[in-house]
Amino acid sequence: MLPANIGQALLWAALGCGFTWLMTTAGSAMVFFFRSDRKLMHHIFLGFAAGVMIAASVWSLLNPAIEQADELGQIGWIPAAGGFLLGVAFLLALDTFLPHLHPEEDQPEGIQTSWKRTTLLVSAVTLHNIPEGMSVGLLFAIAAQASGAAADAYLGMAFALALGMGLQNFPEGAAVSLPLAREGMSRTKAFAMGSLSGIVEPIFGIAVVLVSGWITPFMPWMLAFAAGAMIYVVVEELIPEAHLGEHSNVGTLGVIAGFVLMMVLDVALG
Repeated sequence: MLPANIGQALLWAALGCGFTWLMTTAGSAMVFFFRSDRKLMHHIFLGFAAGVMIAASVWSLLNPAIEQADELGQIGWIPAAGGFLLGVAFLLALDTFLPHLHPEEDQPEGIQTSWKRTTLLVSAVTLHNIPEGMSVGLLFAIAAQASGAAADAYLGMAFALALGMGLQNFPEGAAVSLPLAREGMSRTKAFAMGSLSGIVEPIFGIAVVLVSGWITPFMPWMLAFAAGAMIYVVVEELIPEAHLGEHSNVGTLGVIAGFVLMMVLDVALG
């Protein structure tokens, strides 16, 4: 059944996930200002995105998952660990079967397909954005169902997460549109494809809110699921790509900067 405050939750999720998509779109617009991606900045931005996602997974997802489990009378670490592993398994399955290509690679991953190289590049980033949209939507759904100080705390965490995801989506949008332009696609089309790579965030964020009334007992599992999926992306793709080539230490500094910023946002707002 739908919760009575579904309208408020949908509005929050639409605003939060809409902001993250807007930041992806703004990043994609960099294709109109730069002729190619600059590897040094690319590594910094990838590291920054990794740091944000690591901190968000702990403070915005795993900690609330444990708290939600305790409130529901569950053993906190079971849904936190179980949901986390399910999220990893889900992304591992997608990574194994969905055709995609990373910007620094020549060989695509996933099942063999006739998709163009540009389509494969877009699918790689779109894959990342699914758990991000889910995590923002989940926190807004919890905030709408809570009351009093708990509602304020969850709402603060949800907005902090949306802000953090949006900040790391800006370079992510550029990481899609610039390689597409380098592959020969027109700048206008590269911008459009980069923007569309982030549309899954509001789609999955709103979808989670719509089913939140039915999944309330499983909300801790869903939060941990999103955390596991995000950490898989960080370990499998973002950190390795941030340390390719020379000056790999800038990727490390990017991770640290992103982690500290997301941690401060979450603690300050949540």
